[in-house]
Amino acid sequence: MVVLNRIYTRTGDDGSTALADGARRSKSDLRVESYGTIDETNAAIGLARLSLAAHAPEVDAMLGRIQNDLFDLGADLARPPAPSEDEGQVLRVTQHQVDRLESEIDTLNADLSPLRSFVLPGGTPAAAALHLARTICRRAERAIVTLRGEPDEIVSEAVLRYVNRLSDFLFVASRWVNAKGDADVLWVPGRNR
Repeated sequence: MVVLNRIYTRTGDDGSTALADGARRSKSDLRVESYGTIDETNAAIGLARLSLAAHAPEVDAMLGRIQNDLFDLGADLARPPAPSEDEGQVLRVTQHQVDRLESEIDTLNADLSPLRSFVLPGGTPAAAALHLARTICRRAERAIVTLRGEPDEIVSEAVLRYVNRLSDFLFVASRWVNAKGDADVLWVPGRNR
């Protein structure tokens, strides 16, 4: 259980922060950047939900589950795996969460016609907000992949798969809330030359 009685602690005034295992790292550390960008993704999804809750409750419910998953994912990244860690001892993203996300992508995508061009972010406010969340998610993915490439840094396969699928979900959801693709704004190469 999380209990937050005091919001400011002054312990980060020196530019450091604590990971979930108590280790202190610079606020510019790549692991902190990774879970911080996941937090940004979550906030952007929250904004997108404001634009679609009334007219797309099924997508809103999916996004609610995703927001909860993103806290799990942030917790996973905030606690680097320890060699003695027992499975189930620490909150980790699971393949089940990835599978659910894939299933929801397939459900939404079944209603869409195939694309014949790239989609420009826009159409409806909800779709534009989902595209913004998608681009932040891609930035998080780049940070996580870079983190994973660092010596002595471990990132689970499930984290990488989840973040990769999430950007796909956000793309498909943006099309779905754009009148199931009918309100998509398509790229026309060279239109303004």
